[in-house]
Amino acid sequence: MKAGFVNIFGKPNAGKSTLLNAIIGEKMAIVSHKVQTTRHRIKAILNEKDVQIIFSDTPGIIEPKYKLHEKMMQAVKGSLEDADLALLMVDAGENPEESNSIFEKLNLKVPAVVVINKADTVKNANTLSEIKKYFEEKKYCKQTILISALKKNGIDELIKLILTYLPESAPFFEGDDLSDLPTKFFVSELIREKIFELFQEELPYHSTVLIREFKEKNTLIKISADIIVQRETQKGIIIGDKGSMIKKLGTLARIDIEEFLGSKVFLELFVKVRSKWRDNETFLKEYGY
Repeated sequence: MKAGFVNIFGKPNAGKSTLLNAIIGEKMAIVSHKVQTTRHRIKAILNEKDVQIIFSDTPGIIEPKYKLHEKMMQAVKGSLEDADLALLMVDAGENPEESNSIFEKLNLKVPAVVVINKADTVKNANTLSEIKKYFEEKKYCKQTILISALKKNGIDELIKLILTYLPESAPFFEGDDLSDLPTKFFVSELIREKIFELFQEELPYHSTVLIREFKEKNTLIKISADIIVQRETQKGIIIGDKGSMIKKLGTLARIDIEEFLGSKVFLELFVKVRSKWRDNETFLKEYGY
């Protein structure tokens, strides 16, 4: 059978998480119109007849400004070590030179396919041809492909292309698990996604989520989670007037969590202030970074 590791790299807004979800057919990575949503390396396993592909969605490549950013970029570097193939994602509507400067710094040791995402948003065929030609002239690029991850256009063709680069191998993971990450991780990410949806400006980037309790009972799953912020004013914003915002956040998160787990959920949310947690090694370790 064909089996191997395929790692996805790109700028924060290239659509890496959307692609991962489209390939797996499940919500493996949270998605937001805001950049830098992904903070962890997320492995997702595609199991089909005689095929196992382990995809890794990595944080968008940025210049670190604090310790959390450094942890995120360490996840990117770590994913370079086990890849059989790299997917280099590009937003078709952006300057290709910006992505190229990032890709060249990766110093890839494996073949790379440049995935030009959001191709459906570019009406000029010549523009797409120019983008393809630009990357095809780069040493790291073996092939290019046009897709729309959001509309799932070109996904089947991308899978076929990926298989041409993967070795014959025994499967790396047994069973039908979609990831090697624990369920609690995905629950915390679904809550964090709602913070990105509901709150503006810097607040989502100043917050994280820690699952304190995850108990499966006869009729439902009880989940208790802390939303961590950096300032008291941010705590007040998340709670809202008479608790209106945290109630809305909890309702939206619970709906998605119930769909993800296939079970009724009782969700409790608490907001805690941890000053400068993004630059604190102890806090970062506690919160799973």
